[in-house]
Amino acid sequence: MGTLGPRSVVGVQEEDDAGGVVLPPQDHHQKELDAGALFVLKSKGSWLHAGYHLTTSIVAPALLSLPYAFTLLGWVGGIIFLIIGALVTFYSYNLISLVLEHQAEMGNRHLRFRDMAHDIMGPRWGKFYVGPIQFMVCYGAVVACTLLGGECLKTIYLLSKPDGTMKLYEFVIIFGCLMLALAQIPSFHSLRHINMVSLVLSLLYSACATGGSIYIGLSSKGPEKDYSLVGDTTSRTFGIFNAIAIIATTYGNGIIPEIQATLAPPVKGKMFKGLCVCYAVVVVTFFSVAISGYWAFGNQAEGLLLSNFLVDGKALLPKWFILMTNMFTILQLSAVGVVYLQPTNEVLEKTFADPMSAEFSTRNVIPRLISRSLSVIVATTIAAMLPFFGDINSLIGAFGFLPLDFVLPVVFYNLTFKPSRRSLIFWLNITIAVVFSTVSVIAAVAAVRQIAIDADTYQLFANV
Repeated sequence: MGTLGPRSVVGVQEEDDAGGVVLPPQDHHQKELDAGALFVLKSKGSWLHAGYHLTTSIVAPALLSLPYAFTLLGWVGGIIFLIIGALVTFYSYNLISLVLEHQAEMGNRHLRFRDMAHDIMGPRWGKFYVGPIQFMVCYGAVVACTLLGGECLKTIYLLSKPDGTMKLYEFVIIFGCLMLALAQIPSFHSLRHINMVSLVLSLLYSACATGGSIYIGLSSKGPEKDYSLVGDTTSRTFGIFNAIAIIATTYGNGIIPEIQATLAPPVKGKMFKGLCVCYAVVVVTFFSVAISGYWAFGNQAEGLLLSNFLVDGKALLPKWFILMTNMFTILQLSAVGVVYLQPTNEVLEKTFADPMSAEFSTRNVIPRLISRSLSVIVATTIAAMLPFFGDINSLIGAFGFLPLDFVLPVVFYNLTFKPSRRSLIFWLNITIAVVFSTVSVIAAVAAVRQIAIDADTYQLFANV
């Protein structure tokens, strides 16, 4: 491969028959791409590929916590907030896509969330708020996927060997080894086939979770159905905001600009099609799992629905069914984890790679291998050390997913298109921004409260 020079941010990355780079026409907004954008955020994908990426980043095993969110909200509250989450995020993601399309048409295509914030809200917003928040959210998602992958592996192990002595952190390390291999996939666009399989896997484990819940709910094996809200008034109040944070995190994405960056220009209209693919899967999976899980287990629904399939080590479903469901979940978790590694990979590539050298030159491959491996090792170590990371992730969700996915898109739209203050869209966006900023703060307080309550049970490398 020949030496590659920086390419225009608004151009299509193409090669001629001799393998050389064909540079697109330049305009007055030309920008040179750094190594992170050049190698990780390649703009070669179709709208269907964007649909695969979106589905993997949103329809993740976190949806298996939705029945637990219902235990804090009840039937009416649970369904209402689930619908609001779907409507607001679909609307917000389309708004941020429209802003990105507008900027691209103006010759200033943004490939990263922090770049959008830098140009629309000012340099400090991009550098000191959006950039760090996005990194924290995405890296937190990688840690959470690694921990959950280890828990699913442990479930499979205990099914086959109930008196086994292996600890949770050992399974986390095993899952981390899988992540270590997947992290070396060079670019976001390279994940398109993996994410297509991930979409299928999300449908499969959601169908298994739904079917298993209905089977247990109709049998005499399940608990007595009780849908009452437990706890005193204070606990219930904070529980509502905890549940909202869980639902927001489940719908959360945090990487819409990076996903749109994988689209080959022109990008107009492609992201909307991808979002339609994604939300068709969202509606099928989120609502079926949430409603069936809460119907079957009531206020005894666990933080991870699959945990309800085992009671005191006794399987309420055939062991092969639980094994299969956990395998589907583990495989999709690996895809979700590597998707959320992309912002980290982009930063590492920008820092250590040379855009003037070929992507697979020794100069770039060795730093890539070392930096990405260290990134996964650190995430795996955190997951193994902190098996209570779920509590911390609720705080990250409140501070991160709510602002990134509910608030900033409407702010970006109003600042970019400047709709009339008499228009419906202006006041709808202002309302969304104010409401979800308030919810974000209260949900963060609720998450901190939960951490304080559970702190006595925390233990490093605990075998939970």
